[in-house]
Amino acid sequence: MASKLVIVESPAKAKTIQRYLGTGYRVTASMGHVRDLPKKGIGVDISHDFAPEYEVSEGKSKVIAELKREAKAAEAVYLATDPDREGEAIAWHIVEALNLGKRKPIYRVTFNQITKDAVRAAIANPREIDANLVDAQQARRVLDRLVGYKLSPLLWDKVRRGLSAGRVQSVAVRLVVEREQEIEVFVPQEYWTIEADLYPAAVKKPRKADLFRAVLQARNGKKLDKFAIPSKDAADAILADLEQALYIVGKITRKDKRRSPSPPFTTSTLQQEASRKLGFTAKRTMQVAQRLYEGIDIGGSEGSVGLITYMRTDSLNVAREAQDEARRVITAQYGPDYVPAKPNVYKTRAKGAQEAHEAIRPTAAARLPDTIKAKLNRDELRLYDLIWKRFMASQMAPAVFDSTTVDIGAGKGITSADNAPYTFRATGSVLKFNGFLAVYNVTLDEGEEDEDKEALLPPLTQGQDLSLQDLLGVQHFTTPPPRYTEASLVKELEKLGISRPSTYAPTISTILAREYVESVEKKLIPTTLGRIVTELLVAHFGDIVDYSFTSDLEQRLDDIAEGERKWVPVMQEFYGPFEQRLLTASKEMRDVKREEIKTDLLCPESGDPLVIKWGRNGEFLACSRYPDCGWTGDLERDGEGRLHIAVGPQVEGPQDCPECGKPMALKKGRFGPFLACTGYPECKGVRKVRAEGNRLIVIPPPQPTNEKCPKCSRPMVRKEGKYGPFLSCTGYPECRSIVRIVPEDAPTCPDCGIGKVAPKRGRGGKMFYSCSRYPECKYASSTPPVQQPHEELA
Repeated sequence: MASKLVIVESPAKAKTIQRYLGTGYRVTASMGHVRDLPKKGIGVDISHDFAPEYEVSEGKSKVIAELKREAKAAEAVYLATDPDREGEAIAWHIVEALNLGKRKPIYRVTFNQITKDAVRAAIANPREIDANLVDAQQARRVLDRLVGYKLSPLLWDKVRRGLSAGRVQSVAVRLVVEREQEIEVFVPQEYWTIEADLYPAAVKKPRKADLFRAVLQARNGKKLDKFAIPSKDAADAILADLEQALYIVGKITRKDKRRSPSPPFTTSTLQQEASRKLGFTAKRTMQVAQRLYEGIDIGGSEGSVGLITYMRTDSLNVAREAQDEARRVITAQYGPDYVPAKPNVYKTRAKGAQEAHEAIRPTAAARLPDTIKAKLNRDELRLYDLIWKRFMASQMAPAVFDSTTVDIGAGKGITSADNAPYTFRATGSVLKFNGFLAVYNVTLDEGEEDEDKEALLPPLTQGQDLSLQDLLGVQHFTTPPPRYTEASLVKELEKLGISRPSTYAPTISTILAREYVESVEKKLIPTTLGRIVTELLVAHFGDIVDYSFTSDLEQRLDDIAEGERKWVPVMQEFYGPFEQRLLTASKEMRDVKREEIKTDLLCPESGDPLVIKWGRNGEFLACSRYPDCGWTGDLERDGEGRLHIAVGPQVEGPQDCPECGKPMALKKGRFGPFLACTGYPECKGVRKVRAEGNRLIVIPPPQPTNEKCPKCSRPMVRKEGKYGPFLSCTGYPECRSIVRIVPEDAPTCPDCGIGKVAPKRGRGGKMFYSCSRYPECKYASSTPPVQQPHEELA
């Protein structure tokens, strides 16, 4: 029997570690947190030093009972939860929930990667639970609970029920709102450039390779700034002055330009790059990375193994052993020229980057993506490939470009470029040695330009005459800052020191789920609700949603983790001013429940302006002439944030009210779409619908049948459900008996030979096939049965 108990968070992680430790150890999972603050009530005793009132998490009583039983039988307990504050807190909660006390040795072990060597080394070098890390996580949890439970009721009272506010989520929404406001007030500024298409004068019939473009840089020796040519008139004056001008090559500057690789991934940069290259959301990235970290069975002698290091990190450190292995693989794959003289080392710049051990990297550089692609699903392979390439590139030599800059003098009657009234400039860049680019190149953000993009120039010499093919005045306009994407919002949160690796993805998921922000064409656009809540919070809780204040609070949490501060004084410093603002806001914050936001859209029925209102299912459009006109509809935003009346799915089936005969309108309720009478509230007639692809099918009302209920003998009626027709007892809800209606041409059950096999959905929504005679016949299959052909009589 195993004498040592190792507790981790997940079954996948437990399975991988069990293989490494073998007999003598029993590895089991706590299934995440076992204790937390209560779901109902604030759960914090503010008057007694903010003491948290923890309770066993829902559904974890059986887990704790099993862990207690196994811990009692073990001679020692090892807590191998994740190597960050959250993992440290989970370990502490396990000790408290199991009431282990000091009856037997309790060890805390951490590892940055789930490999045989790393796990065994951790077990051989245990430590005690770090109380500072636990306090830092506890302080964050209590802070977030106080802000959420104190601010949310205020928003319920002043805006609408069901809203929530959060210490970090509200700041993230503010960033999106203020970016949208920047875009709305942005006034494009016109400017022009003068550009010349040139080629060597000695070439009589220029080919494409002879042509190059130069841009006007200076006039009479003075460099032109971006807005030096503000209008078409100014551009035309320069073009006129350059008529009959000569063009002569002036100074030529050639140099090697080195481009260094990007560092290996942190949580933030992984989420950004996975969004740009793979189209992943932050949440999806972390879900896939979690599986790669906890272990995947790749077969062979390795079996289940962790493929990447811990994925919640803001450190750029890399273990020397990993660097050495990477250098060996690079030499073998690309040659010695691709290995730098010394290993590349990167300095962590993120604020508060203190917790994590290493950057995100493959646990084995020699495990090339192609060698394990058959063992990974599509998402896992794509993300592993991205992580592997980024890490390998980070350990490679720089790329080298042959960069050339040519100044060209222009003017009438000039004899050299030195005394020319106009100076144009052309640049060229040729890749001389690809270095790390042989493996990986970073995807640029919207609006960024690749300075090293290859551009060829023909052979040129100083004093050489050039011929003009075309002279152009090119109009430009300044553009507003781009809307945030999930990737760029994560980048901004990290830049401002707001949030930490473990909270980037949950923060974005929350603001989308709460409908403060919408994702339209992968751009984050604030909803009207998000704007209003942000306006109210900025007006009354300016420091809570202030970027510097939030960043400073994150730094204080980091100080607690480092043992430089105590968590209770930090809470006291925060809560005193916060409580006073709550009292003031409850009296002074305006009530916007009945406010309507005017739009430029017109009502399809009355032609009057539409307004935005809020219901239990979010914002919607309504006619401003209500109650004279009762039209309502959903709204949607395009990629530029403009409002439109949402075009609903096509509805098939009767759309007249079964009660009064009036037309019906498509509505959205708690349980999905339905048809409601336009005569509401005088008539409350409704029709149910079910979705089939992009269509909505009207479900007919129950039809009487001659069938009797097999349980209570009441009459049964035919109904249309989400998964097809069925018979339902008229005694519902006292009797919940239903009978599936199986098509006549359904295949015969291969087990009993009597019943018919029909599709059915399980509790998880997965389709399977079972016999209509269940429970008498328990035939079930994930695939439909194949009808065997009858033998023909001889």
